Amino acid sequence: MTVNELHAALSAGDTGGLHLMLPGGEFVPAHFHVTEVGRVQKDFIDCGGTHRSAVTCLLQVWVAADTDHRLTAAKLAGVLAMAGPVLKSGDLPVEVEYEGEAVSQYPVAAAEITPRGVLLHLGTKHTDCLAKELCGVPAVGATACGTAGCC
Repeated sequence: MTVNELHAALSAGDTGGLHLMLPGGEFVPAHFHVTEVGRVQKDFIDCGGTHRSAVTCLLQVWVAADTDHRLTAAKLAGVLAMAGPVLKSGDLPVEVEYEGEAVSQYPVAAAEITPRGVLLHLGTKHTDCLAKELCGVPAVGATACGTAGCC
């Protein structure tokens, strides 16, 4: 989901609550805070030597002891609007950074308008070889690179 798509869903949810569902079906506690909205750029070289760049909008989520706190969809929509100059694009994919057992990042897979507000379904991220043809990795079922000097 992009920043623009998220903003539209939050705006449609208006003043209703905001809920985050982790990939396993568990929910982030309802009193979470969004402590940062940032543009994150990762520049890297893949195992085949290609220079690459990945840019995302990262929402950092933090759970404190103030259990009466509730973030509304409209409030987060306003924060996203304020972050526009930092994000530089509404086409960035959105990820949520949340500390459960470990700090993890989850792509926002979908937004659902419910009677209680906006429910964000968080997906999973996976590692991958980005130079399969150079590494000799078959398209399906491979677990290791097959070319010396790769991976």
